Amino acid sequence: METKSTAPFLALTGTSTWANRLHAIREQLKSGAQSARLTLRRYAAECAIEKARHGQRLLPAEAALVELAARIPALYDKLNTSGQERLCRSLDTALCGNATLMPVLHLMHTAGLHESRGFAVEFTGFARETPFDLLIQRDGGQAEIACDTLSAEEGHSVQLTCWSKLIDRIDHDLQTWLAAHPGRYLLKMTLPKGLKDEADHLPALHRRINDMLAQARRADHDEAAVLRLDPLLLAGAQAQDTRLGMMAKLRHEFGPEAHFSVTEAGRSLLIMAARGGAENAVAEALSQRMASIAPARLTGEKPGILAMFIDDTDPLEWRILREKLLLEGEARRFHTFQEARPVVAVTCASRYEFFGTGAPGGDLRFRNPMHPAAKSAALAPAVLSTL
Repeated sequence: METKSTAPFLALTGTSTWANRLHAIREQLKSGAQSARLTLRRYAAECAIEKARHGQRLLPAEAALVELAARIPALYDKLNTSGQERLCRSLDTALCGNATLMPVLHLMHTAGLHESRGFAVEFTGFARETPFDLLIQRDGGQAEIACDTLSAEEGHSVQLTCWSKLIDRIDHDLQTWLAAHPGRYLLKMTLPKGLKDEADHLPALHRRINDMLAQARRADHDEAAVLRLDPLLLAGAQAQDTRLGMMAKLRHEFGPEAHFSVTEAGRSLLIMAARGGAENAVAEALSQRMASIAPARLTGEKPGILAMFIDDTDPLEWRILREKLLLEGEARRFHTFQEARPVVAVTCASRYEFFGTGAPGGDLRFRNPMHPAAKSAALAPAVLSTL
């Protein structure tokens, strides 16, 4: 894939805004190895654009992100003055604080999908400050599209952000302990209340793990955490097993929702495996989010589509959400809500649809059979269910 120039996009963001964003990312990369990996994943679009700016070779996923960003200047040129100002404000917001460019790229991805399906697409959110983002038209049929973002972390019992910060806090202590206690160990952690509030939970959990190891105890438990330290014995495990082999066996044993970390000291290692007390509820969080935004983002004057972007998920979790029909089940349930009356369809996408490695066709679609426009032939390419 030929990478488009980033110069027009960066001209829209402004030199100082882009420099400040890069500085903030670099500062986050200093917070620890585990958190740094999460930062690179979260700000994949910004990092890809910076690589392209310097002429570095891009991976296919990076090139896809840069290509989406490169469409924004052409949109800017088509907008009226007020629309241009709104677009620039949205970029400013996306490049500040904890925000990312991904929701803006999702908007561009959604517009591109509908253009490829034969719809004329108008960015009314920018051009006319409508509560919805896009107005699509085809063969006399029209629909409003409201794009919104949900972080998968909202449905995670053990949030990856908190888990990463815990590992960065404790890794040095574990290396020191391993140097004095050679061997291979597995520290199993069950967190009945989850791990979400880093300010309250991380220091306390850090201390408990250190105290347990220092006092040579194999177990520690209360209502917040159940900890157990055992020799690393897995079915079929061998001393010469590679880290990849061991992690595959652990993943099979503990399930897809578990979090893992590996600490090594010489030939010794300690693997921590953590699970929450409840299954992840990303799909349920999505349903709640849609119910909260539909009345405000859709006018009800035309059929409405909620285009939901689910970020902060990994390929395994995204595949499970699709293949186990968890998203479909919650979308179908949402269609029965009073808040869903203006909604003719829900679409779901992650960043993997940007890369072409997610759902075929670029998104998942779930039609609301109770909406009067559900059987509209003109809207069919945008609303017919993909499953």
